[in-house]
This record gives sequence, C-alpha cells and structure tokens, in this order.
Amino acid sequence: MEHFGILIPILGVCIPIVGTVAVFTFLIFSVRFSSQQKDREAFYRSENLRRITESSGEGAKAAIELLKEEDRLNRIKSREGMKIGGLICVAVGVAMVIFMWAISKTDPDIPYLVGLIPGLIGVALLAYVYLLAAPVE
Repeated sequence: MEHFGILIPILGVCIPIVGTVAVFTFLIFSVRFSSQQKDREAFYRSENLRRITESSGEGAKAAIELLKEEDRLNRIKSREGMKIGGLICVAVGVAMVIFMWAISKTDPDIPYLVGLIPGLIGVALLAYVYLLAAPVE
C-alpha cells in the first residue's frame, strides 16, 4: 500500500501529458493527410485537363468550360460560407447583448454593447455578400 502513495501523483502528471501528446499527434497526422489529398486532387485535375486539351480541338473548349464551371462553383461556395459566417456573427452578437444586459442590470455602465462587435462584423459580411460582391454568373 505504501507504493500507491507515490503512484497517484505520477499518474496525475502523466495522464495530461499523454493526452496532450495524443491530441497534437492526431492534429499533425490529420493536417498531413489532408494536404496529401489536396495534392493528389490537384494532380489528377491537371492530368485530366492536359489529356482533354491534347485529345482534339474540342478538348480545349471543354477544358476551358470545365475551368470556368469549377471557378463558378468555388465562388458560390465562398459566398455561401460568407453568408453562414455573417449569420453566425450576428447571432453571437445578439446573444452577447442579451447576456451582458441580463448580467449588468444593476450596473449603470453599458457593457452589453460589447455584443455589437461580432454583430457588426456579421452585418459587414452579409452586406458584402448581398451588396458589394460581383454576381455569380
């Protein structure tokens, strides 16, 4: 039983260390594998475009149309991401205003205006998407 007295503090130190090493090892492998996958996709895409352009006169037109379509889809995806990001920021801002107002009822200061920061960032993202961004053809 005397041996367990020293074992518990050692486990208390080792378990968080092992957990931290495991998390960062997982992150390293996940980033590495995702970058390899992106490299493979880019390689196959360029090889397919090269084969299409070398095949015939119509191949060049098809390759250009394919590139235009991929660019259009990427712009749509980016725009939708901005819409979601803007809505999330507005929601976080409103929630912060409500939360800070509920906490500071007794305080005469105005800390609930802190919620305007993410809220206005969301409004700016939404304004860009709907008013300033070039339309997707």
